[in-house]
Amino acid sequence: MDGREFPAIWFERYADDAVVHCVSEREARQVLAALTDRMAEVRLQLHPAKTRIVYCRDGRRRGSYEHTSFTFLGYTFRARQSRNRHGTQFLSFNPAVSKDALKKMGREVRSWHLHTRSDLSFNELARRINPVVAGWLNYYGRFRPWELRSLVMRINTYLVRWIRQKYKRLAGKRKAIAKMQEIAQRYPRIFAHWRLTPDAVLA
Repeated sequence: MDGREFPAIWFERYADDAVVHCVSEREARQVLAALTDRMAEVRLQLHPAKTRIVYCRDGRRRGSYEHTSFTFLGYTFRARQSRNRHGTQFLSFNPAVSKDALKKMGREVRSWHLHTRSDLSFNELARRINPVVAGWLNYYGRFRPWELRSLVMRINTYLVRWIRQKYKRLAGKRKAIAKMQEIAQRYPRIFAHWRLTPDAVLA
Protein backbone atom coordinates (compact mmCIF):
# COMPACT_ATOMS: atom_id res chain seq x y z
CA MET A 1 0.00 0.00 0.00
CA ASP A 2 1.23 3.54 -0.75
CA GLY A 3 -0.11 7.01 -1.44
CA ARG A 4 -0.78 6.17 -5.07
CA GLU A 5 -3.23 3.42 -4.14
CA PHE A 6 -5.20 5.51 -1.60
CA PRO A 7 -4.28 9.14 -2.40
CA ALA A 8 -7.18 10.71 -0.48
CA ILE A 9 -6.50 8.97 2.84
CA TRP A 10 -4.69 10.82 5.61
CA PHE A 11 -2.54 9.08 8.18
CA GLU A 12 -0.11 9.78 11.03
CA ARG A 13 2.86 7.60 11.84
CA TYR A 14 5.41 7.52 14.64
CA ALA A 15 8.01 4.74 14.59
CA ASP A 16 5.98 1.55 14.01
CA ASP A 17 2.63 2.98 15.18
CA ALA A 18 0.19 4.62 12.78
CA VAL A 19 -3.36 5.93 12.60
CA VAL A 20 -5.16 5.85 9.25
CA HIS A 21 -8.25 8.01 8.66
CA CYS A 22 -11.09 6.46 6.62
CA VAL A 23 -14.56 7.75 5.82
CA SER A 24 -16.40 4.41 6.08
CA GLU A 25 -16.04 0.90 7.43
CA ARG A 26 -15.84 -0.39 3.86
CA GLU A 27 -12.91 1.87 3.07
CA ALA A 28 -11.24 0.94 6.35
CA ARG A 29 -11.47 -2.75 5.52
CA GLN A 30 -10.03 -2.13 2.05
CA VAL A 31 -7.09 -0.27 3.55
CA LEU A 32 -6.57 -2.94 6.19
CA ALA A 33 -6.52 -5.67 3.54
CA ALA A 34 -4.02 -3.72 1.44
CA LEU A 35 -1.79 -3.13 4.46
CA THR A 36 -1.94 -6.79 5.42
CA ASP A 37 -0.93 -7.85 1.91
CA ARG A 38 1.87 -5.31 1.75
CA MET A 39 3.30 -6.41 5.08
CA ALA A 40 3.18 -10.03 3.97
CA GLU A 41 5.18 -9.12 0.88
CA VAL A 42 8.04 -7.95 3.08
CA ARG A 43 7.62 -10.85 5.52
CA LEU A 44 6.09 -8.79 8.29
CA GLN A 45 2.65 -8.68 9.89
CA LEU A 46 0.43 -6.14 11.58
CA HIS A 47 0.27 -6.38 15.37
CA PRO A 48 -2.79 -8.61 16.01
CA ALA A 49 -3.75 -6.90 19.29
CA LYS A 50 -3.09 -3.28 18.31
CA THR A 51 -4.52 -3.31 14.80
CA ARG A 52 -8.23 -2.54 14.78
CA ILE A 53 -10.94 -0.56 13.05
CA VAL A 54 -12.29 2.14 15.38
CA TYR A 55 -15.62 3.90 15.03
CA CYS A 56 -15.14 7.58 15.95
CA ARG A 57 -18.40 8.01 17.81
CA ASP A 58 -19.58 11.55 18.59
CA GLY A 59 -22.73 13.66 18.56
CA ARG A 60 -23.25 13.13 14.84
CA ARG A 61 -21.96 9.59 14.54
CA ARG A 62 -24.25 7.75 16.92
CA GLY A 63 -23.85 4.18 15.71
CA SER A 64 -22.41 1.30 17.73
CA TYR A 65 -19.28 -0.65 17.00
CA GLU A 66 -16.95 -3.09 18.75
CA HIS A 67 -14.16 -0.51 19.11
CA THR A 68 -14.91 3.16 19.78
CA SER A 69 -11.59 4.38 21.18
CA PHE A 70 -7.87 4.03 20.60
CA THR A 71 -4.61 5.16 22.21
CA PHE A 72 -1.82 6.79 20.23
CA LEU A 73 1.35 8.44 21.57
CA GLY A 74 0.05 8.52 25.13
CA TYR A 75 -3.34 10.01 24.24
CA THR A 76 -6.65 8.15 24.29
CA PHE A 77 -9.09 9.25 21.61
CA ARG A 78 -12.76 8.64 22.41
CA ALA A 79 -16.16 10.30 22.72
CA ARG A 80 -16.10 13.02 25.38
CA GLN A 81 -18.46 15.67 26.65
CA SER A 82 -17.38 19.12 25.46
CA ARG A 83 -18.75 22.67 25.41
CA ASN A 84 -18.87 25.09 22.52
CA ARG A 85 -18.16 28.80 22.87
CA HIS A 86 -21.80 29.40 23.80
CA GLY A 87 -21.62 26.95 26.70
CA THR A 88 -23.70 24.27 25.03
CA GLN A 89 -22.64 20.69 25.74
CA PHE A 90 -22.06 18.26 22.90
CA LEU A 91 -20.37 14.91 22.34
CA SER A 92 -17.05 15.12 20.50
CA PHE A 93 -14.34 12.62 19.58
CA ASN A 94 -11.25 14.07 21.24
CA PRO A 95 -7.89 13.11 22.75
CA ALA A 96 -6.82 13.33 26.39
CA VAL A 97 -3.98 11.83 28.40
CA SER A 98 -4.35 8.05 28.56
CA LYS A 99 -4.76 6.06 31.77
CA ASP A 100 -1.52 4.21 31.07
CA ALA A 101 0.36 7.50 30.67
CA LEU A 102 -1.08 8.77 33.96
CA LYS A 103 -0.06 5.55 35.70
CA LYS A 104 3.48 5.78 34.28
CA MET A 105 3.85 9.39 35.46
CA GLY A 106 2.43 8.44 38.85
CA ARG A 107 5.00 5.67 39.24
CA GLU A 108 7.80 8.09 38.46
CA VAL A 109 6.49 10.63 40.97
CA ARG A 110 6.38 7.88 43.60
CA SER A 111 9.97 6.88 42.78
CA TRP A 112 11.18 10.39 43.68
CA HIS A 113 10.34 9.83 47.38
CA LEU A 114 9.76 13.56 47.76
CA HIS A 115 8.43 13.23 51.29
CA THR A 116 11.79 11.86 52.49
CA ARG A 117 13.86 14.76 51.13
CA SER A 118 13.69 16.94 54.22
CA ASP A 119 17.29 17.96 53.48
CA LEU A 120 15.98 20.09 50.60
CA SER A 121 14.13 23.39 50.69
CA PHE A 122 10.84 24.01 48.92
CA ASN A 123 12.70 25.89 46.17
CA GLU A 124 15.19 23.06 45.78
CA LEU A 125 12.36 20.54 45.49
CA ALA A 126 10.77 22.67 42.79
CA ARG A 127 14.02 22.98 40.84
CA ARG A 128 14.48 19.22 41.02
CA ILE A 129 11.07 18.16 39.70
CA ASN A 130 9.94 21.11 37.55
CA PRO A 131 11.85 20.19 34.36
CA VAL A 132 10.21 16.74 34.25
CA VAL A 133 6.75 17.90 35.33
CA ALA A 134 6.79 20.85 32.92
CA GLY A 135 7.64 18.44 30.10
CA TRP A 136 4.64 16.28 30.96
CA LEU A 137 2.32 19.28 31.14
CA ASN A 138 3.58 20.75 27.89
CA TYR A 139 2.90 17.47 26.11
CA TYR A 140 -0.21 16.05 27.77
CA GLY A 141 -1.73 19.41 28.67
CA ARG A 142 -2.34 20.47 25.09
CA PHE A 143 -5.72 18.75 25.04
CA ARG A 144 -8.14 18.71 28.00
CA PRO A 145 -5.46 19.67 30.54
CA TRP A 146 -7.88 19.21 33.44
CA GLU A 147 -7.58 15.46 32.87
CA LEU A 148 -4.16 15.80 34.54
CA ARG A 149 -5.75 16.82 37.84
CA SER A 150 -5.06 13.44 39.45
CA LEU A 151 -1.34 13.86 38.69
CA VAL A 152 -1.36 17.35 40.22
CA MET A 153 -3.05 16.06 43.35
CA ARG A 154 -0.60 13.15 43.64
CA ILE A 155 2.37 15.54 43.61
CA ASN A 156 0.65 17.81 46.12
CA THR A 157 0.07 14.85 48.43
CA TYR A 158 3.82 14.21 48.52
CA LEU A 159 4.51 17.91 49.13
CA VAL A 160 2.16 17.86 52.13
CA ARG A 161 3.95 14.79 53.46
CA TRP A 162 7.27 16.60 52.92
CA ILE A 163 6.06 19.57 55.00
CA ARG A 164 4.98 17.23 57.79
CA GLN A 165 8.36 15.52 57.81
CA LYS A 166 10.45 18.69 57.64
CA TYR A 167 8.60 20.87 60.17
CA LYS A 168 7.61 19.26 63.47
CA ARG A 169 5.21 22.10 64.28
CA LEU A 170 3.36 21.28 61.03
CA ALA A 171 3.23 17.51 61.57
CA GLY A 172 -0.55 17.57 61.65
CA LYS A 173 -2.08 17.02 58.22
CA ARG A 174 -4.43 20.02 58.41
CA LYS A 175 -1.61 22.34 59.41
CA ALA A 176 0.58 21.04 56.58
CA ILE A 177 -2.18 21.52 54.01
CA ALA A 178 -2.79 25.04 55.29
CA LYS A 179 0.92 25.80 54.96
CA MET A 180 1.00 24.55 51.40
CA GLN A 181 -2.06 26.65 50.58
CA GLU A 182 -0.30 29.68 52.01
CA ILE A 183 2.80 29.05 49.92
CA ALA A 184 0.70 28.44 46.80
CA GLN A 185 -1.11 31.74 47.27
CA ARG A 186 2.10 33.70 47.79
CA TYR A 187 4.17 31.91 45.12
CA PRO A 188 1.69 30.35 42.64
CA ARG A 189 4.34 29.69 40.00
CA ILE A 190 7.01 28.02 42.12
CA PHE A 191 5.92 24.53 41.00
CA ALA A 192 5.18 23.82 37.34
CA HIS A 193 2.06 21.80 38.11
CA TRP A 194 0.52 24.64 40.15
CA ARG A 195 0.31 26.72 36.99
CA LEU A 196 -1.88 24.12 35.30
CA THR A 197 -4.79 23.87 37.73
CA PRO A 198 -4.41 26.37 40.58
CA ASP A 199 -7.71 25.23 42.12
CA ALA A 200 -6.28 21.74 42.65
CA VAL A 201 -3.54 23.19 44.85
CA LEU A 202 -6.08 24.32 47.38
CA ALA A 203 -8.40 21.30 47.22
